[in-house]
Amino acid sequence: MVQITGYHQGRSFPLGATVCPDGVNFSVFSRYGTAMELLLFENVDDLMPSSVIPLDSQLNRTYYYWHVFVPGITAGQLYGYRAHGPFEPEKGHRFNPVKVLLDPYGKCIARPERYNRKAACKPASHVPAMKSVVVDSGTYDWGDDVPLRIPFIRSVLYELHVGGFTKHPTSGVAPDHRGTYAGLIGKIPYLHDLGVTAVELLPVYAFDEQDCPPGLTNYWGYSPISFFAPHAQYSSRRDPLGVLDEFRDMVKALHSAGLEVILDVVYNHTAEGGEDGPTLCYRGLANDTYYILESNKAHYANYTGCGNTLNGNESICRRLILDSLRYWVSGMHVDGFRFDLASILSRDKQGVPIPSPPVLSDIESDPVLANVKLIAEAWDAAGLYQVGHFPGESWKEWNGRYRDDVRSFVKGDKGMAEAVAYRLLGSPDIYEYRQREPEVSINFVTCHDGFTLNDLVSYNDKHNEANREANRDGADDNRSWNCGAEGPTDDAHVERLRNRQVKNLLALTLLSAGTPMLLMGDEVRRSQGGNNNAYCQDNEISWFDWRLVDKHADVKRFTQMLIALRVNRNLPANRFGMTLNELLHQVPVQWHGVTLNHPGWSNEAHTLAATIRMLEGRVMMHVMVNAYWEALDFEIPPVEVGREPWRRCIDTFLDSPDDICDWADAPVVKDSIYSVQPRSLVLFIAKHEEHEHASHRIAHPQ
Repeated sequence: MVQITGYHQGRSFPLGATVCPDGVNFSVFSRYGTAMELLLFENVDDLMPSSVIPLDSQLNRTYYYWHVFVPGITAGQLYGYRAHGPFEPEKGHRFNPVKVLLDPYGKCIARPERYNRKAACKPASHVPAMKSVVVDSGTYDWGDDVPLRIPFIRSVLYELHVGGFTKHPTSGVAPDHRGTYAGLIGKIPYLHDLGVTAVELLPVYAFDEQDCPPGLTNYWGYSPISFFAPHAQYSSRRDPLGVLDEFRDMVKALHSAGLEVILDVVYNHTAEGGEDGPTLCYRGLANDTYYILESNKAHYANYTGCGNTLNGNESICRRLILDSLRYWVSGMHVDGFRFDLASILSRDKQGVPIPSPPVLSDIESDPVLANVKLIAEAWDAAGLYQVGHFPGESWKEWNGRYRDDVRSFVKGDKGMAEAVAYRLLGSPDIYEYRQREPEVSINFVTCHDGFTLNDLVSYNDKHNEANREANRDGADDNRSWNCGAEGPTDDAHVERLRNRQVKNLLALTLLSAGTPMLLMGDEVRRSQGGNNNAYCQDNEISWFDWRLVDKHADVKRFTQMLIALRVNRNLPANRFGMTLNELLHQVPVQWHGVTLNHPGWSNEAHTLAATIRMLEGRVMMHVMVNAYWEALDFEIPPVEVGREPWRRCIDTFLDSPDDICDWADAPVVKDSIYSVQPRSLVLFIAKHEEHEHASHRIAHPQ
């Protein structure tokens, strides 16, 4: 063991490891710690430190912050802490000086090859622990990279998994780049060609891949061990600090292509789990500060379903969350965040929801975060459901009701027509009472959690046997329909129907007012074999199979052209450069059924039709949806004098390329009746060069 000399008091701020001209300042919070040691390591696989620096409680402690300045060390230094104090679980204290603890503010984590979560759960472990790595955040050259600040009203989100996007052997990226940030860079042309405006990345904060059933892998990443460090296993570089540059290279490359970067963040629990979980960081430093505990403090409140719940409204924990968010915005240039189980952040230290949660107020009022996209998953695993009334004004919300209602309607369930009309308008029944704009609603029918779009129309039931939980895991309420055969089939009729249902769901999502979100691979009918909870499947069940791009080129083309229509690449007579979403905010909607001006939204209705005037009447759209199992004749509004005739731009019953056309290439429709085939969506567009009508607000369903 090397003895470090010359270290001195240091400073309590900033927290974490801060590189200075002649050394590094370390600072960590531990209120009830009675002694603290800073451990320095030579190699990531070392069991024992090369140096131990004891912190003097008189010299190296200010209030509850332990700090020390160590000269002569630089970025790349491996380190950790040992915290001494009471082990009194019934009082909320779980100090264990045997454990090597990560720095809660550590910006890089090195994981030894022999890390073993099961061993880490034991009071004494004889395998190497993960180490924090000293980072100098100011050395990266960002060039002219700046935030894109694309407004939600012009955004199309694409949820993807960094690893699964390129891990498949068919991805076409170099083998050593598969499943990495560098691999994602190689696929930016695909994303740009698709037309989306932002990628929403499943968790990239360092997480415990072993937090899952034996023999499987925590694939999704909802098991954080750090709120500052990027996940090193997504890096193609083997040096510990290489992950930082590779992540920043990815962000810079995405920005250069006009794509924003939104991170799925988990500030609701950590990988330390419940009472039997490992002591990695927070539990060993300040267990009663970082976690919500039950009245018997030996037990953790579990509003997450993951064993513990972060105490987000406690002042120290609140600062941790704010500092983390600021770092990812200022130091890593990300454009926004989607908060997993965000409703947990509205709970106080007793777990009771409060009207104005301090942490949520802090986030939306912070000047660094003022221009950042904030998206809430407005529920938690303990039954708190806040869709439509999530606390705060700047938050957008995953609209779970949009997903459920649209799925049910397209599937053919009764009594859904009126509800879907509201969903297509941006859910004013949910949001307008607070005078919220339609784009507050993140509209999606699929996401990582649940069936893919292909599986939604291919399976009646979940098939999660590969998760080794006897198919008990995953949601049972999927509102799916297999179209006549369970799983893959050679039946051409069933397959054609599935293709049509996929296009119907894509069209509704991308034609609705609000902010649309697509799931990775839905545009080419990626399947998970009916697994609706593939969190532990780091294999071909979850990976993007790039052969599907050719196999389902018609669906990809359909998606591309829908996005182009939405973001104003092929909307006729649009002199103002406004997107379809912006236009939908300003116009009246006239609702119909199969008969004009008679919506007929009875319990038996399976149809919707709407006429929309845009751009002061220069453009009209007429959409007809038949979710019935037989063809139905829909009356078509007559075109007005001086207006060009209707053109059929979309008919999902038709094969590609007739299923969707640019307006200029679309066939003219002169009849007053159009037969909408079973389970199909049709869109007409007509244009007029004259100003005829003033703009109006969207009319609500009556």
